[in-house]
Amino acid sequence: MNRAITYEPEERIFHIAGKTFSYILQIYREGYLAHIHWGRKIRSYNGTKGLRFMDRGFSPNPDPEDRTFSLDTLPQEYPAYGNTDFRVPAFRVEFPDGSTVTDLRYKGHAIFAGKKALEGLPALYAEEGDHVETLEVTMEDTLLPLRVVLSYTVFKDHDVLTRSARIVNGSGETLKLLDALSVNVDFRKDGFDMLQFSGAHIRERHLVRRSLEMGQTSIESRRGASSHQQNPFLVLVEKGTTETQGEAYGINLVYSGNFIGQAEVDQFHTTRVSMGINPFEFSWMLEPGEAFQTPEAVLAYSGEGLGALSRTLHKAYRQRLARGRFRDKERPVLVNNWEATYFDFDQEKIYEIAKMAASTGIELMVLDDGWFGKRDDDRRALGDWTVNGEKLQGGLDALARRVRDEGVQFGLWFEPEMVSEDSDLYRDHPDWCIHVPSRNRSTGRSQLVLDLTRKEVRENVVEQVRRILAGAPITYVKWDMNRHMTEVHSLSQPPDRQKETAHRYMLGLYEMMEVLTGEFPHILFESCSGGGGRFDPGMLHYMPQTWTSDDTDAVERLKIQYGTSMAYPAVSMGAHVSEVPNHQVHRTTSMKMRGDVAMAGNLGYELDITKSSEADLEAIREQVSFYKGIRGLVQFGDLYRLASPFEGNETAWMFVSEDKRAACVFWYKVLGAPQEPFRNLRLEGLEEGADYTVTASGGEMPPLRAGGDELMGVGIPLPMLEGDFKSCAFLLEAKA
Repeated sequence: MNRAITYEPEERIFHIAGKTFSYILQIYREGYLAHIHWGRKIRSYNGTKGLRFMDRGFSPNPDPEDRTFSLDTLPQEYPAYGNTDFRVPAFRVEFPDGSTVTDLRYKGHAIFAGKKALEGLPALYAEEGDHVETLEVTMEDTLLPLRVVLSYTVFKDHDVLTRSARIVNGSGETLKLLDALSVNVDFRKDGFDMLQFSGAHIRERHLVRRSLEMGQTSIESRRGASSHQQNPFLVLVEKGTTETQGEAYGINLVYSGNFIGQAEVDQFHTTRVSMGINPFEFSWMLEPGEAFQTPEAVLAYSGEGLGALSRTLHKAYRQRLARGRFRDKERPVLVNNWEATYFDFDQEKIYEIAKMAASTGIELMVLDDGWFGKRDDDRRALGDWTVNGEKLQGGLDALARRVRDEGVQFGLWFEPEMVSEDSDLYRDHPDWCIHVPSRNRSTGRSQLVLDLTRKEVRENVVEQVRRILAGAPITYVKWDMNRHMTEVHSLSQPPDRQKETAHRYMLGLYEMMEVLTGEFPHILFESCSGGGGRFDPGMLHYMPQTWTSDDTDAVERLKIQYGTSMAYPAVSMGAHVSEVPNHQVHRTTSMKMRGDVAMAGNLGYELDITKSSEADLEAIREQVSFYKGIRGLVQFGDLYRLASPFEGNETAWMFVSEDKRAACVFWYKVLGAPQEPFRNLRLEGLEEGADYTVTASGGEMPPLRAGGDELMGVGIPLPMLEGDFKSCAFLLEAKA
């Protein structure tokens, strides 16, 4: 097996090689760790991108005898603050004397097969037979025994690189960590565009592309969660990069809390990009001998456009981020009662929904909010995870068994991180929420955030959830979180550690998820935060799918799902058909389009199926049957985006099997127009020499036969569908 990581001692060069990329570092001069190259793979590095310097005014010099060398112009791997580099640092620590100057130099390195787990944090993992190698570079301050261990792991089979840093206090004094980012890359050029994925609740992960100009461009969350507003993912692209051509550099943080991603173009037209825990309101007291582990960042490169970058991330996340028995298993078609009943239901209503669902082929009934405590609205009972006996007179176990007897699995909604002021838990433990004792406790959705930094709080919640899950045949859990953090303060921490609260919360949450998902491996967990407010790799490590957005409108979902797909695979996206007029935007779309949009993720329904017309019931039966036939393609195939909803009236994407013998294409048109032209849709990802049969699922056009080269070079003719909100699905099968 060829080594993926090599070290050339004479030149002091590290070369990390994926399938399509090279990542090269160099130990320069007296131990400075410099970044040489990240991009297109090269066989070997022979100095073509050697470091060059000149006397630059106002860039100070560490060595008074050499006015050409300055850290201000050195492309660094993990830049610190205060020692001649004025750009944004990745690392900053405050010493007992109040100074924040560090001088990290190379101390040693190790190269080994496999990958170490990150203590208490989600991360990509290696399995037996993987070609995975790790480089650890140890840097140490020149004054104090403060070490930073930079970790680089290449997953050669999956073509991604992961990075993180472990900061170790080897001194005898307590240090205060102020900045601890996970990744920094210094490009010796500018001219990039930056792609970010921004929005709001019910408008998540819209694609935003902007040119990087001189100065700093950033995305961040200060909400205690990765957030609806920004996603911990960014892509730098060369000008002109499209889905199918050009260079793209993606960075995604495996973390669910406060983060920052930033790009800085400096005076010399170089670009520094970095990502990690947001330094805003963050610090960490590092006692003698203690270490701080940063979250992991995933780096992916494509020289063939954004589509190839996405497919690289999708495969890595499906196979080496998600875990458990559902990782490689097709996900069930479900019906959720939320938009059907909200809080107004009883056990007979839920049973009737499940019974009707069974007649359509739906496989899972999910009981959403309102089944516990005295929960008749969203103002009370969070934290009281006991069955509401007035609604469910026979209890959860009896209801779940009745549902199961109809041939349908049973799932349940929780919001374990929250507490209502009107709850027994809050009345018994009013100090268990995150709050500042002397100040007002602001609420969101009439609820407060439980302080998961405290062991007793975590244990109480875990025990309540454990008791419910063990007491009924439950096979699915939707784990929700509907409030961001304010008044961030914990009674478990002394004053000088209060800025650790947000990160300690995440460590506590990850611990709870590790325990519960480990104890109930037969349960499919889906994460949620008002829909897509915590759609990030950290959550996908514990829960292999996420409710993509509370917005179920088919038109809005085109942009949401398109943007989400830039980093996250279709199998991670919960997507439901809901009632019309839609409850979020009050738009009326066809059952056909709603189904075609939802089938591009994990298909579900969120409507009162007992009140559906016979025509709608028949449409649901047809959709469920069709989806079960393509489910493996959608959930585990390669995704190709063909037309962007951010660029026009139409959207299209397709899923292709690994052997390229089968594919499914979805095409959507939002608004009708007069005198529309006849057009073809060019496909991608097929085998050029294979011949395919193309069939429209709804009979919108007669079947055709064509070669893969023709379908990609010329395309398939699109049907002329009159009116607004139209869609079509095409099945492709290669002839034997």
